Amino acid sequence: MHRLDVPAPHLLPFAIGSFDTIGPLSRAGFPHRHSFHEIVYVTGGTGTHVLDEDRRPLRPPHLCFITPGQVHYWDRVHGLRGWVVLFTDDFLLAHPGDRDALARLGERPWLRPGADDAARLSGLVGEMLREYGERAPSFTSVLQAQLHILIARALRMSVPRSAPGQDGAPGLGSGSGSGSEETRRTDFVSGRSALVAREFTRLLAQPGSLGRSVRSYADELGVSVGHLTELVKRGTGRTPGRLIRHAQTVEAKRLLSGSELTVTQVARRVGFGDPAYFCRFFRRETGLSPGDFRRATDGTGGIHHDPGAESIAAPRRPE
Repeated sequence: MHRLDVPAPHLLPFAIGSFDTIGPLSRAGFPHRHSFHEIVYVTGGTGTHVLDEDRRPLRPPHLCFITPGQVHYWDRVHGLRGWVVLFTDDFLLAHPGDRDALARLGERPWLRPGADDAARLSGLVGEMLREYGERAPSFTSVLQAQLHILIARALRMSVPRSAPGQDGAPGLGSGSGSGSEETRRTDFVSGRSALVAREFTRLLAQPGSLGRSVRSYADELGVSVGHLTELVKRGTGRTPGRLIRHAQTVEAKRLLSGSELTVTQVARRVGFGDPAYFCRFFRRETGLSPGDFRRATDGTGGIHHDPGAESIAAPRRPE
C-alpha cells in the first residue's frame, strides 16, 4: 500500500509532476495499491497498464483514473511519458461533489481524448505544474479549483455528446403528461441506484473491507439490507454478496500468484477465519484449489510487491 507523503506541512496532500519527477514508484512494475487518488495523463510510451484485471495497451494520449484501493502496475513499458496527479480525499473538501465524479470516472477509468481535449488537458496540467512549483499565496485554493476543472472536463469526455432535446432542452417527452412523470420517477430511481452502487463499491475497495458482511455495509450507508441489495443490483446487475465474493476471489488470486503468503494467511487477508472454508469457497469460485491455482501461475505471477515501498513522495520544490 503506497501512501501519499508531502514534505510541506501546510499543504494538503497533493502532488503533481512527470513520471520522472514523481519518481520510479509512479511507474512501478509490480502490483500495488494506493491510499490516495491518482490521475495519469499518458502522452507517450509503449507497453501495458494493468488496472485490477483489465490490461490496456498504451496508445497515447490516455487519461486514466485510479481510485484508492485499486491494484495496478505498468507492464513492460518503454519510454513512458506524461503527467501524474496524486491527492487524497482531503484535497476535495473545497469541491465535495468531485468525490462522486471520481467514482463515476472510475467506472470508465481509461479515456482517449481527441486533439482538442488533449490540447486543453496539456494546458491545464501545465498551469497546475506552475502553480504547484511557485506556491504563491492561496496556491492551494487555486490547485483545488484547477483539479475541479480537470475532473469536470474528464467527466464531460466520458459521456457521449448530448443529442437535441437533452440536457434540459425541449424535445420529445418533455411535456407534462403521465409519461413524463413516469420518466422522471424512473430517472430518480436509476440515479439513486447508481449513487448507492458507487458508494458501496467505494467502501468495498477500502483496505481491510473484504471480511465485512452485507449488513455492515447497509448499516454504514443507512439503508436496509433488502434495499441495498435492490439498489446495488439495479445499479450494477449484481447483488452486494456477489460483488463481495468477486472482490474476495480477485484479491485471493493476487495474493496467491504475487506473494509467498501461506494459504492460511491469504484466507485471513480476504476475510476467512477458517482456511478449510476458504479453500472450498475458492474452488467453488474458480474451479481450482488455492494450491492448484498457485502452481498454475508458478507461485509468483512474475511480479512481486516491494514491501519496502511505503509511499510516493511529492517532488521537491524547485530551488
